[in-house]
Amino acid sequence: MKLSEKAYQLIKEKIITLELRPLSVINERELMEELGLGRTPIREALYKLAHEDLVIIVPRRGMFVADISITDLLKLFELRVVLEGFCARLAAERRTEEQLAEADALLNELRNVSGDDYKALMDIDERLHKLMYEMSDNEFLIDILNRLYDHSLRLWYLTLDRLGNVRSSIEEHIGVMEAIKAGDGETAEKLIQQHIIEFQQKIKDAI
Repeated sequence: MKLSEKAYQLIKEKIITLELRPLSVINERELMEELGLGRTPIREALYKLAHEDLVIIVPRRGMFVADISITDLLKLFELRVVLEGFCARLAAERRTEEQLAEADALLNELRNVSGDDYKALMDIDERLHKLMYEMSDNEFLIDILNRLYDHSLRLWYLTLDRLGNVRSSIEEHIGVMEAIKAGDGETAEKLIQQHIIEFQQKIKDAI
């Protein structure tokens, strides 16, 4: 992995998990010391994150972590409902046997996770969504959906202490993956859209 990609992944995780708080100043030197990386990969990573709207660059003032708002929530989920529905249809047509086996392994992992282990549940939810994106076999769609999901994940972390039980929401992936496995794109589309709409409402109620 290139150093700039390593820096990108590490800094993005800090932003998504709110270790770097919204609107906080980004200190390049502190990141260099903490991550053990040079200025060039750190700066390249920050510019990439700015392109993804996770970092704001203000000329002559510096770099800041992007804010989170209810407006962001509505816009994000509007797109995700449409695009993930389309993605589910493609996944039902294009998924491979290896991807289906990976989905089965993730769902088995989900069944063994405690309902109050939010970190593990969030990790499985992310991996299931991003596996479905890969099943679409459309790199442009995959790129867009990965970015939208990362922004949504920030909202999840923001409301984590007020969301309550999310296990039932994540278990909705079981039906989605069963439909994809059966090649039933229409049902997969309907179920993933319902999942996103209901989860959006949970987050909206918690903000």
